[in-house]
Amino acid sequence: MNLLQVQSFSNMEKILSTLAEEGTSLGLSLLKALVIFFIGRYIIKFINKIVRGLLNKQNTALAVKTFVGSLVNIVLIVMLIVSVIGALGIQTTSFAALIASAGVAIGMALSGNLSNFAGGLIILLFKPFKIGDYISTSSVGGTVAEIQIFHTILNTPDNVKVYIPNGLLSSGYINNYTVEQRKIEWTFGVDYGEDFENVRKTILDVVAQEPRIFSDPAPFVELINLADSSINIVVRVWAKGSDYWDVFFLINKLVYAKFNEVGINFPFPQLTVHQAK
Repeated sequence: MNLLQVQSFSNMEKILSTLAEEGTSLGLSLLKALVIFFIGRYIIKFINKIVRGLLNKQNTALAVKTFVGSLVNIVLIVMLIVSVIGALGIQTTSFAALIASAGVAIGMALSGNLSNFAGGLIILLFKPFKIGDYISTSSVGGTVAEIQIFHTILNTPDNVKVYIPNGLLSSGYINNYTVEQRKIEWTFGVDYGEDFENVRKTILDVVAQEPRIFSDPAPFVELINLADSSINIVVRVWAKGSDYWDVFFLINKLVYAKFNEVGINFPFPQLTVHQAK
């Protein structure tokens, strides 16, 4: 065996040794990736089951449950894929940076809609109001007709449809008037010189005749202020939320009729003029 053959044989041994080492390393990486994949799939199923259970306990709408479930599943699968790629020895830094850059770009482009979408989820999950409730915000009030992903639709009393972004509703204040009991309040003005106790008794008699007004808490009638042309009397009662407007308008009419019947005078603006001598 000459020197050239010896060198060739030595190089072949090195190549075979390197291939064996690389093959062993690749085999271990493949085994590691497979273990991560199967364990990851089990963990994903377990987490999805927990998420579904939490959504079911909240009585969440079907559309929200399916969307949230799909979203969580996709995020977990992406994380699993990145983990498997890393186990194979492939650099995941650039891959993760690409995903992060795409996420930032999409987020900036759709920031308003994403905010409204998140607001819609908050509304559906925590239920500050539901379809059929009468609510008001800082600028508008109406009956909730629909709760969509990006907007909530209100029907105003004058039959106008108003689309309010869910982001505004979830971050601002909301008055929900659809409740079991509501306080109803009036302020009636009468002439100076009227007997307050007589006026108070007259109002209480009118209120007592309306069965939809609760006796507990008891109706409240007191003199609230002395205005320029009248003494003002505040009346507060409690009734069912669904009876609010019917009781409000009815008591206005009954008090007006009763005051005229018993001779209690309503005030009107007066101006006293003194003539200089």
